[in-house]
Amino acid sequence: MTSFAEIITIGDEILYGQTLDTNSHWLSSALDEAGIQVTRKTSIADKREEILEMVREAETRADIILLTGGLGPTNDDLTKPTLVEYFDTKLVHHPEVLTHIQNIFVKAGREMSELNMKQADLPENCTPIHNAFGTAPGMWFEKNGKVIISMPGVPFEMKKMMTDEIIPKLVKQFANGVIYHKIIRTVGVPESKLAQEINGWENNLPKDIRLAYLPTMGMVKLRLTAKGADSNLIEKKVSEEVEKVMPLIEKYVFGFDEDELEVVLGKLLLEKGKKLALAESCTGGYLSHMVTSVPGSSQWFNGSFIPYSNQLKNEQLDVSNETLKAHGAVSEPVVLAMAENVRKKLHADVAVAVSGIAGPGGGSEEKPVGTVWIGYADETKSTAKVFHFTKDRTINIKYSAIAALNMIRVNLNKD
Repeated sequence: MTSFAEIITIGDEILYGQTLDTNSHWLSSALDEAGIQVTRKTSIADKREEILEMVREAETRADIILLTGGLGPTNDDLTKPTLVEYFDTKLVHHPEVLTHIQNIFVKAGREMSELNMKQADLPENCTPIHNAFGTAPGMWFEKNGKVIISMPGVPFEMKKMMTDEIIPKLVKQFANGVIYHKIIRTVGVPESKLAQEINGWENNLPKDIRLAYLPTMGMVKLRLTAKGADSNLIEKKVSEEVEKVMPLIEKYVFGFDEDELEVVLGKLLLEKGKKLALAESCTGGYLSHMVTSVPGSSQWFNGSFIPYSNQLKNEQLDVSNETLKAHGAVSEPVVLAMAENVRKKLHADVAVAVSGIAGPGGGSEEKPVGTVWIGYADETKSTAKVFHFTKDRTINIKYSAIAALNMIRVNLNKD
């Protein structure tokens, strides 16, 4: 039977948008790996009544409640006194905790204040959790078979505490199975079309395997999730379902789990012994950035031109002024010329060129904002395709880069 957890992050700075809540994201992943399912994540203010209400509610739903934040030494840190009230207990002094705090200050060459000394006073009914990197210990409470854990909000302190102290104890007490995920990563197909193509397969999935569609920038992830006591059996059942669906969507699938498109593309180019060149206009170097973020990309990437102006398209890539004047920079003839010529100039086997109207201005009735032409060229063929993206400049640049990488992938797989 799966155990359920809730995460409560405490801090006005999170609600004001001044601090990004990375803690709950990390905690969800760590608990998932431990076979504990997170059912709810909540961010609340540094207010006594908010903390009391959320812990009370969470206790009715979850087996494990994890709180982060509000354990500092100052008056605005209310988690510890509020939990003293919640459990109707009192503070007691822990000499071993005080010694640890004193050692931290001695090593740092700093003087310890009275407020820091009070951090060694903890609720009587809690088990202190060692904080290897900080002065605020964690607190482990148990009530009616439920566990309530309070941790510092500082991410590296919380992560060390969870990894070394809390996760092993939770696994021993609660985890009696595994949660297994398999992700199929697709590109170049809308979520609705993908759902339509796998509808029959989805409707016949075993009841203990759940499917989720996770759309992102130009891509859709299919996540298969299963739970149970036998990890080998679960993985086998999920693998069988993956084998069933692959013939239906193979042309869209570029990888699994943590695979990134640019990494997969680099491996494909390396396997085929091909070198890549790029010509970027509207993406302004973003595509080159994606490619060169891959370690070892120098083995398969020769370089790029970023001829943003028509003058440089003519001077650097030999796109004729007549072609530019007759068709405009955002056109099929121009991206084909850019792709063909950058391939030759940079001595590459494969090339892609991108030219579009990223916005927010520059569009027309014929070519509105979001219109992007992408051209592909290799030793034997040239092809181009027009895309119509959004009105948002940043999104258009990212969509264009993904579409360009996918065009390379699709054409390489035809060889």
